[in-house]
Amino acid sequence: MVLQAVADIPAETGQAPTPPKHVAIIMDGNGRWAARSGVSRSRGHRKGADAVKEAIEGAIINNVQYLTLYAFSSENWNRPEDEVTDLMGLLKMYLKKEIRTLNKEGVCLKVIGCRDTLSPDILKLIDKAEALTKSNTRITLVIALSYGSRDEITLAVKEIASKVGLGTLKPNDISEKTIEEHLFTSKIPDPDLLIRTSGEQRLSNFLLWQSAYTEFLFLPVLWPDFTQQTFTDAVLEFQSRDRRYGARP
Repeated sequence: MVLQAVADIPAETGQAPTPPKHVAIIMDGNGRWAARSGVSRSRGHRKGADAVKEAIEGAIINNVQYLTLYAFSSENWNRPEDEVTDLMGLLKMYLKKEIRTLNKEGVCLKVIGCRDTLSPDILKLIDKAEALTKSNTRITLVIALSYGSRDEITLAVKEIASKVGLGTLKPNDISEKTIEEHLFTSKIPDPDLLIRTSGEQRLSNFLLWQSAYTEFLFLPVLWPDFTQQTFTDAVLEFQSRDRRYGARP
C-alpha cells in the first residue's frame, strides 16, 4: 500500500477541517458476518484481518496520527479453545507477514494489554515488531491485545499504592496525570473518536478512562465489510460535531 495523506494533497478552496488525532475502533461482527455468509467463524476472522488493512489505510489517507484497534479482550480468553487458538494463530501470521509492509509505510506499532497471558512465541514477535517500527512517525498503530480497561485501571491503582507504601509518592500528590502515567496508554493521547461496528452500542471494557470526552460512532456495518471509505465517512461525521468538553455552548 503506497498512500498519500489527505493533508499532502492541495485543497482547491478553503481550509480542510481538522481530522481526529486518535481514532479507536472496536472491531465487532466477524462471527455474524460468517453466519450471514454461510462460512466458518475462522473464515470470518480472516476476512476481519483484511478489514484491518482497510482501517490502517483509511487512517493514513485521513491524516490520523494514532489508530487503536481492540483486537482481543481479556474476556475473549473465555471463548471456545479452538476459536482462541485460531485467533492467536491469525495474530502470529499477521505479525510475521504484515510487519515489513507496515514498517515500509512508516507505521509505528505498539501493543497494549496484559502480556503475561500471551505465549512466549507471540511475545517474541511483538517485541520484534515494536523494535523494527519504533522510529516510524507517519502513524502509530496501537493493538489492544489481552486488554481490559478495568484490569488496566486496577493495575495502575496497585502500582500507585505500592509507591505510596514505599514512600516515593505522597497521597496528596496523586492526580489524574498520575493515573494516566500508570495506564497502558501512557504517552498516547486520548481518542478523539471511537468507532464500534456491527450495530452494538457499548464499550465492552475498552478505554474506559481514556474515553471521558471521546466522540462515539456506532455503525451497523459488520467489521469484515469495513473499508477505507467507511473510515473516511466516520471522519467526516466526527468533523461535523461540536466538541465542548463540558463547557456551555
